[in-house]
Amino acid sequence: MGLGAPEIILIIVAILILFGGRKIPELMKGLGQGVKEFKDASNKDPKDSTTRTTTTEEKTNVHP
Repeated sequence: MGLGAPEIILIIVAILILFGGRKIPELMKGLGQGVKEFKDASNKDPKDSTTRTTTTEEKTNVHP
C-alpha cells in the first residue's frame, strides 16, 4: 500500500490551497535549512562538542 499518483496530486493541491503559491518556496527553504542543520548536528563527533568562548579580556589582549 503505497502512495500513487492520485494521492500525491491530492496532497500537492491541498498544500497549495492551504499555503498559497507564494509561501511554498519559503517553506521549502526552511525545510532544507532544517534538514541541513540536522545532518550537520548528527555528523558531529560527541567528543568534539566542547566549545570555547572567549572573554572580553582575552579579546582586548590580542598581541599582533
